[in-house]
Amino acid sequence: MTKAKTSSTRARYTLEFKREAVRLVEGGQSIAAAAQTLGVVSQTLFNWVKAQRQGKLTGADSKPVSAEQMEISRLRAELARVTMERDILGKATAYFAKAAK
Repeated sequence: MTKAKTSSTRARYTLEFKREAVRLVEGGQSIAAAAQTLGVVSQTLFNWVKAQRQGKLTGADSKPVSAEQMEISRLRAELARVTMERDILGKATAYFAKAAK
């Protein structure tokens, strides 16, 4: 999952990158969390999700993404999800421990 940069400061993302980002949101991550994980603006990711649902998602013309890059992206997304779950469980444990006193 890579992004292709043009000569201007605006980033252009490959279709594979956008689809993987949308998969994170469809898999249960919030748009804000997925955007932060991927390093994109939340509004941009929202637009990609909307375009995907309308069947209009397109990407920048660039070289194909390697299997290793896709695996790295998948692992980053999984790490973000597991970290979020761990944080939620830690807060719940602290809450119930406090309530039990």
